[in-house]
Amino acid sequence: MKVGCVKEIKNNEFRVGLTPDNVKNYILNKHEVYIEKGAGEGSGFSDKEYKDAGAKLFNNAKDVWEKVDMMVKVKEPLKEEYKYFREGLIIYTYLHLAADKPQMDALLKGKVKGVAYETLQERDNSLPLLSPMSQIAGRLSIQEGAKYLEKTYGGEGVLLAGVPGTPKANVVIIGGGQVGMNACRIAIGIGANVTILDISLKRLEVLDNMFGSKIQTLVSNPSNIEKALKEADLVVGCVLVPGGAAPKVIKKKYLKNMKEGSVFVDVAVDQGGCSETTHVTTHAKPIYTVDGVIHYCVGNMPGAVPRTSTIALTNATEKYGIEIANKGLEGACKANPVIISAVNTYDGKVTNKNLADSFKGYKYIDLLDLI
Repeated sequence: MKVGCVKEIKNNEFRVGLTPDNVKNYILNKHEVYIEKGAGEGSGFSDKEYKDAGAKLFNNAKDVWEKVDMMVKVKEPLKEEYKYFREGLIIYTYLHLAADKPQMDALLKGKVKGVAYETLQERDNSLPLLSPMSQIAGRLSIQEGAKYLEKTYGGEGVLLAGVPGTPKANVVIIGGGQVGMNACRIAIGIGANVTILDISLKRLEVLDNMFGSKIQTLVSNPSNIEKALKEADLVVGCVLVPGGAAPKVIKKKYLKNMKEGSVFVDVAVDQGGCSETTHVTTHAKPIYTVDGVIHYCVGNMPGAVPRTSTIALTNATEKYGIEIANKGLEGACKANPVIISAVNTYDGKVTNKNLADSFKGYKYIDLLDLI
């Protein structure tokens, strides 16, 4: 198979879909790898490293898109890239289609095989291709939130850990999955007061056993969320429905009772966000304020630490990518049904149920009925 990777064009996105080591492994499996020049520079990988690994380098993205059978990326294709869509092309990347109807329509119109990292679900229900970025985003959420609590950014001027004789900041984390757990770990390490909410009592029990008396656990419901937000200095939204739109658990009316200069970091923004006041921002302009609450809603948070993020991501994605390349997407799905969960679009059809349920007028088709 001809496998390609181009430079990401999303605002301040420095990650890359393939490292030179990934290139070597695809080539060992008898595939050709095409790389756009400069694709890996943001993550610290030079063109020479890709060339030495055996990749063929091209001066522009167009040449790569037009030659490959499978495009391996990090972020979803942007509007400028839709022109490269064609029937049978495999795009293997984060798609986040529940928050991006135009992209979904473009993939369907082009009959592209859209394979989404974020929906690939293993037999134990884990999300192995989402997990590494969830870990990074969760940890970054506290780092970024702490920064925007500073008065120079319009925050209330609170230090998360406090100092002797002063109160610690209150951190509220909504959602106890990978993002929430990692946010919790960092917030505790800094020394903040931490409250974490989740709809699952079983998950709260896991978190309670993990962190003990260092955290307060609460069932996630409208009453508890509203009460917790009143005392919060930093709120982290980590709500996830795999493949589907995130529920709006934070209502706009709640913000009026929050502290002036408090900070809300919405890690769920890729799936539409978990607040009624969320809209996506970029690293170039990461924040805006609603009712005195600073919102940080960057759609590619891990892109701020691309070296770590690229290595963590490609460690996870390579295995499944090579399986798809070796057997073709259809053969890989038949040999390993786990891969079926990652296929969001196929031959002009929506093949992920949560995604189809997120929009009116889209019918879910079982991929096995198509292949």
